[in-house]
Amino acid sequence: MLDIASELNGWMEEGRDFAVATVVAVGGSAPRGPGAALAVDSAGTVIGSVSGGCVEGAVYDLCVQALEDGETVLERFGYSDEDAFAVGLTCGGVIDVMITPVRADGPAAAVFRQALSAVVRGEPVAVARVARGSADLLGAALLVRPDGTHEGGLGGHPELDRTAAAEARAMLDTGRTGTIGLSEDGSHCPGGLTLLVEATVPPPRMIVFGAIDFAAALVRAGKFLGYHVTVCDARPVFATRARFPEADDIVVDWPDRYLRRTSTDGRTALCVLTHDAKFDVPLLESALRMPVAFVGAMGSRRTHEDRTRRLREAGLTDHELARLRSPIGLDLGARTPEETALSIAAEIVATRRGGTGVPLTDSKTRIHHDGPRVA
Repeated sequence: MLDIASELNGWMEEGRDFAVATVVAVGGSAPRGPGAALAVDSAGTVIGSVSGGCVEGAVYDLCVQALEDGETVLERFGYSDEDAFAVGLTCGGVIDVMITPVRADGPAAAVFRQALSAVVRGEPVAVARVARGSADLLGAALLVRPDGTHEGGLGGHPELDRTAAAEARAMLDTGRTGTIGLSEDGSHCPGGLTLLVEATVPPPRMIVFGAIDFAAALVRAGKFLGYHVTVCDARPVFATRARFPEADDIVVDWPDRYLRRTSTDGRTALCVLTHDAKFDVPLLESALRMPVAFVGAMGSRRTHEDRTRRLREAGLTDHELARLRSPIGLDLGARTPEETALSIAAEIVATRRGGTGVPLTDSKTRIHHDGPRVA
């Protein structure tokens, strides 16, 4: 739905009634992913797309029907050899589409209006909607902001809104749209509700300094976690697309100079893999004074001690040095580049979510950390 926010916001400002069809889940070779939307207003005007044309006619009819009867419905569209000429996805995929009527004075209008106007203003926001569950909850919506505050409600157990908001906030952190499963009492037990969470924030940045073999594995881990990954190295022979095909950006520049001129924010992860004083000391001198989420540096404990001494000489305070994760990564006994990347990624997640990094078998804390992030 949020992918057509500008048009829908205009409709809401004009007081139009409309029905919005949103892709909830896909299987096989579906043309569009979760969150893709098509909307129809009471005059029959159509915006958006859920399938690139395969099932638009049928979805249009369902939107018109939803406007008439006021009911949210979930419909599956697919393709089979037995029904080759019926409405379906000729690409061979399957999509589940939720059709929700939105009346200007209806109960869902307030949440939709706030969410759509936030997107138009360029503000990060997530919307969680019940996509599968009991009929009285289907389509219920919850708006979630980056600080965890939320408005609206899913209409179920009081704990459901709190848990849904925490899960939606986690997806908002990485700008992901997708589904999560919860029970109606808000627990993570399977078999209850399916929520579609749509998020609009751009993905956070991970900047990997040092175009070494370990960096290639970390790039893959960063992409898997939903980061926009940049590799930066002053040596053009190493910082190449051939060596880092999965990186979003490859920059040839002195690391400290690049960091000072590029954009970062409170979600950015900085991973310093150079373990060379002439690169990493001036880089860390800048990084540890920036309001980023994570600053980690590779190297032995001896390297770390020497690095810390140099940074103190450069004027960094104990408070600033305490932000440095060095040696970078959790203690997994990692040896290979892939294992090392996993240990670094695990520490980034633990830092973001406030996790301890200890085995859950030995931990007495909550499995899902809903409180404020550490970084």
